[in-house]
Amino acid sequence: MELQQLFEEAVANSKNLSERPSNETLLQLYSLYKQATEGDVTADPPSNPFDFVAKAKYEAWQALKGKAKEAAMQEYIDLVNKLRG
Repeated sequence: MELQQLFEEAVANSKNLSERPSNETLLQLYSLYKQATEGDVTADPPSNPFDFVAKAKYEAWQALKGKAKEAAMQEYIDLVNKLRG
């Protein structure tokens, strides 16, 4: 199967996990998904200093800057497969 198809399957599977992942794992899934679908973050950081969720998401995505979309897709697939057991 092609990487894009495997990635789309992993995205679908991530919505049906038997238990909710930790917040750290959810951030990892989010940042890998954003890097795989959009590439490097280009938006400005959140302006509200008290929006901790938006700040955490932004920083997690920013940490992947420079990672190839294909590498992010593969890591996302591997992480979802690990979470599924």
